[in-house]
Amino acid sequence: MKRAFAIALLIAIADGTKAANVGDLWDFSNPQLSEQRFRQALDDAQGDSALILQTQIARTYSLREDFHTARDILSRVSAKLSSADSEVRVRYSLEMGRTYASAAHGSDVLTAENLRKAREFYLQAYETGIEAGLDGLAIDALHMMAFVDTDPADQLAWANRALAVARSSDDGDAKKWEASLVNNAGVALYRLQRFEEALAEFEVAVVLREKGTDPWATHVAQWMVAWTLRALERTQEAVEIQLRLEREREAAGRPDVFVLEELEKLYRALGNDARANHYAEKVEGFSK
Repeated sequence: MKRAFAIALLIAIADGTKAANVGDLWDFSNPQLSEQRFRQALDDAQGDSALILQTQIARTYSLREDFHTARDILSRVSAKLSSADSEVRVRYSLEMGRTYASAAHGSDVLTAENLRKAREFYLQAYETGIEAGLDGLAIDALHMMAFVDTDPADQLAWANRALAVARSSDDGDAKKWEASLVNNAGVALYRLQRFEEALAEFEVAVVLREKGTDPWATHVAQWMVAWTLRALERTQEAVEIQLRLEREREAAGRPDVFVLEELEKLYRALGNDARANHYAEKVEGFSK
């Protein structure tokens, strides 16, 4: 299930802000580069815009697991919150929450006290965001609650609550979350072994991703469908999808080891050891 957890609880970039368009400055695969961009924008920013940029600089440190530095930066923002607008306050709470519980945290640091603090900050961000009409940021806070309440039933409840906001909102930033949230609901259902329901969610996610402009996100959504078909023992259907995904990734010059791993498992299930061994060798090649 490692691919599922690697792509579960996806972070949608839905940032419309006065601060030099925060979303355009982010490269989540390169937090250090993102920090440089935010600091450059900070040179010309003032007031609330500058505070928003500082929250994002703090986030780059959280992504690098330097939570002490992130909280230090946010403490300077905190000192100015009383006169700041709602977006600053929401982003401050969000990023404080992320210093206590997020995908970057190991289980050893997710103490009861840290989880309590994360819950407090995330719910504060959600409430302030909803009141201010910042639905996209409010959804971000709800989606982060899956790192606080890690039982799949709880994660499903949070995903559905966030989906209700996204689907009822007129905020374009909120709408951008729908595919990620549907995926998260599917993962939670899969973990609950409610495979038919999970498949239905993943199929919706494919439709939503195909309407977008990110081919990799569409690829992942299709992989999730095939992954669930294997759980349902609809093995040949899963093979057909994974073989197509393999061809597409090879044509793009970007093979996906998770596709190869699935094909090995699928051919083992079909009793075709020759093909399974072929994919096992390809998987091994990724680690060399």
